[in-house]
Amino acid sequence: MAGNDFDPGLLSQDQQEALGTYTAVTNQEPSAAIPLLERSQWNVQIAIAKFFDGEAPDPLEEARASLTSSPAPPTTSARQETLMNGFSQPPGPSNRTRIDPAPRIVPQPENQNVYRAPFILTLFLTPFRLLYHILSGPLRLFAYLFPFLPPILSGLAGSRAQPRRQRDTSGRRPLNPRDTAARFAREFEEEYGPHDLQFFADGYAQAYDLAKKDLKFLFVVLLSPEHDDTSTFVRSTLLSPEVASYVNDPQNKIILWAGNVQDSEAYQVSSALNCSKFPFSAIVAHSPQDSSTSMSTIARISGPIPPSAFVRRLRSAISTHFATLEQARASRNEQQATRNLRAEQNSAYERSLAQDRERARQRREEAEARSRAAQEEKAKAKAAEQAIRNLEHWKKWRAQSILPEPSTSGEGVTRISIRMTSGERIVRKFRAEADMEELYAFVECYDIASGEAVSAETPKPPGYTHSYRFRLVSPMPRIEYDPDQGDSIGSRIGRSGNLLVEYIDDEDDL
Repeated sequence: MAGNDFDPGLLSQDQQEALGTYTAVTNQEPSAAIPLLERSQWNVQIAIAKFFDGEAPDPLEEARASLTSSPAPPTTSARQETLMNGFSQPPGPSNRTRIDPAPRIVPQPENQNVYRAPFILTLFLTPFRLLYHILSGPLRLFAYLFPFLPPILSGLAGSRAQPRRQRDTSGRRPLNPRDTAARFAREFEEEYGPHDLQFFADGYAQAYDLAKKDLKFLFVVLLSPEHDDTSTFVRSTLLSPEVASYVNDPQNKIILWAGNVQDSEAYQVSSALNCSKFPFSAIVAHSPQDSSTSMSTIARISGPIPPSAFVRRLRSAISTHFATLEQARASRNEQQATRNLRAEQNSAYERSLAQDRERARQRREEAEARSRAAQEEKAKAKAAEQAIRNLEHWKKWRAQSILPEPSTSGEGVTRISIRMTSGERIVRKFRAEADMEELYAFVECYDIASGEAVSAETPKPPGYTHSYRFRLVSPMPRIEYDPDQGDSIGSRIGRSGNLLVEYIDDEDDL
């Protein structure tokens, strides 16, 4: 199940959820994530911590290995020791360089939490503290002048002197990792002058993470200003052109991080890397043979050493581990390429799906628009037919109420010549006291009144309000007569007149 080809169906529901959460956070392939989750008992928090902080060796597995590799019986050892001089070396562990895990160090400043006693307790202990200071001073002086006195006096003086020797007297204020790195670089340049080394401008944890991410070599240099060999090592070895050019060469993929052990971070790094002698140098790199997230110390260099030997040891350690990192880098690039290809395929599928959805939406909108247009055309045609029927009905109704033509001429009668739009001229007499609307109704209903008999029983069309779509005008001078003004024919036109019928366009109404 931990191989490259695994079946997700073999995992339980909880294990599948843990695998999904772990891969979402670490962006690691499931084939590489399952072994780490199995070693972490499928605990996602422990697995994520091992991925980012490095995986320490399992004490249980080491105990099992020590039990399986038990020493041979004494007789066999003696026999091997007897035959060793004449034949071969006894079997045992190889002489290869030991590779120890390199943990990720997150510094915690000293005196971060300062305990302050309650005020009442401090006030109560003040007399005892004064008495202790008064008595301890003469006793220490007495013990210094007479060291051969009984051990009780030296013990009394030593119990006070021992904590003073453990107290930090450097006077260095704890800073955050970035400021600590900047302070070290500034002090290093002030002490040894300008140089070509490119120190990493952040904390050890950040350099550690960058080396793990980019599969580079983390070159750690720890210096102790109180050590006698520090100045000689820095000036003759670390700042030599041979070492600087090798460390700065981009092809070697080296990240240089240095620190002063008087700082809390560098001191914790020295303890984690098992530093036993200063000046101290180490190379930390990813060790894929242990796990997919482990970082190991592949080389340690302690004490003063000539530049040529220093570079030779650096080159030997890096060249030995370079092929392993290149293989891991190629595998990671292949996984990233596969991941990118899958993402591009998913993106292309999403784009194609979005385009199909857009086309379907456009087709649906076009069909809806055509349906609405057809319905609107149908409604307009129906409305036009209804308007024609209402107009014909209204004409029949209005024609039956048109006043008849007066039989005689004279006062109270207006003779009007009307030229229709068809060119026909109509001459008719109207009552002078009749409204202008009577004249408009005659023109509107002329075709019905002149063509067929009007039934007296035609009712008024319900809900219909008629509006005249033409106007009557006098040509010379041009005068328009509005049927809604309410004036009589005689007051507007006089005894006689010539009128033209002009249809009103929709643009004239606007």
